[in-house]
This record gives sequence, structure tokens and C-alpha cells, in this order.
Amino acid sequence: MTEWILVIASTFWLGILTSISPCPLATNIAAISFVGRRVDRPASVLSAGLLYTAGRMLTYLMLGILLVSSILSAPLVSHVLQKYMNMLLGPLLIIVGMMLLELISLNFGGSGLGESIREKAELLGIWGAGFLGIIFALSFCPTSAALFFGSLLPLAVKHNSRILLPAIFGIATGLPVLMFAILLALGANRVAQAYNKIVLFEKWGRRITGILFIGIGIYYCLIHIFELQF
Repeated sequence: MTEWILVIASTFWLGILTSISPCPLATNIAAISFVGRRVDRPASVLSAGLLYTAGRMLTYLMLGILLVSSILSAPLVSHVLQKYMNMLLGPLLIIVGMMLLELISLNFGGSGLGESIREKAELLGIWGAGFLGIIFALSFCPTSAALFFGSLLPLAVKHNSRILLPAIFGIATGLPVLMFAILLALGANRVAQAYNKIVLFEKWGRRITGILFIGIGIYYCLIHIFELQF
């Protein structure tokens, strides 16, 4: 039970970190502008925030079911992963940690994507928020791809979790937009203050997580690759 609580907490944190990292945060800001376009109607703002979060959650849930089931249903792949997963996690965590610390820099392009998709979502009315959640969840950038494919997916495979962990991750990635929707419904003047706190929190949260990932990755390498005993 204690192990699962730690796994769920780690998954939730990975989702939060994904949502407030610079690239995903840019798309979330585009989503916030869509969600808040009817700030005079609090119920609509809250509904849009919930639909956006649901869209992200369903996307990661379907990806989790598809990818984890595909990996575990292939006997050879499943056997290799069960045998070597702990060995693979070490290098993966080190690489993801280096990306979080910006020691490794990748650029997938895609500038202006959030704004153009947001404009298309306007045609769907309030349901466009769910559409945004789905599209933005699929718009992987280096950080979100590293956290999903390099951290969440191995964790889900290791614990044979096709539904729970991907769903928790997806919900966490949509929480900032939902939070801003609540703030907009309560009073638009609180949004700027919350945004500044999130930017500061992301900076230190990303650095601390990056250091922890590298440290844990080195430990996994020493234990499972070099077979050192402590």
C-alpha cells in the first residue's frame, strides 16, 4: 500500500510538472484565454475548465491503455522489460533529469500552435475546451515527451497500470487551467498573482526534480547495472 501511495504521488507530481513546464504552460495559457473568454459567466468558465481537464485526462488514459497494453501483450517485450526495467530506469531518469535542468536542449518547433488551435476551438463553443485538452495533450514538446515517455510510461509498465496512473497524470496536467478557471470565476484580478507564483514554483520545482531524477538514476545504475551493494 505504501509503495502504491508513493507511485500515485510521483505520477501526480509528474503531471503537475508537465503542466507548468515552459512549453506546456504556453499551450495552457492559450487554453486559459479560451476558458476565460466568458468571464462574466462563472458557470461557463468552470464548465470549460472541467472539460479541458477531462480532455487531457482521456487522451493520456487512451495512450496509457494503448501503449502499456501493447508492450505487456508482446511476450518478448514484456519479458525483456520485466528483466531489465530497473536497468533501463537508471539511464532514463538521468536523461530526463538533465533535460529538466536544461543540460540537454531539444527544439521541436511548433511556435504559434496554441493560438491557431484555440481559434479553431472557438467554433465548437464550450465543447471546444475538451477539444483543446485533447489536442494540447497530444502536442508533445521535449519536456512533456520526456516526462510521459521517459518517466510515466515506464512507471505504468512496471506496475502494470493501464488506467490509474495515466488517468492521474492526465488530470494533473489539466489542473492549472482548472485552477485558473476557478480564479476567473471568483475574480479576474487574482489570476496575475497566481500566474507569477506558478512561474516561480515551476523554476524551482523543475530544478529540484531534475536533481532528484539524476540522483535516483545514478543509484539505479550503480545497483542494477554495476551491481554495487550499499
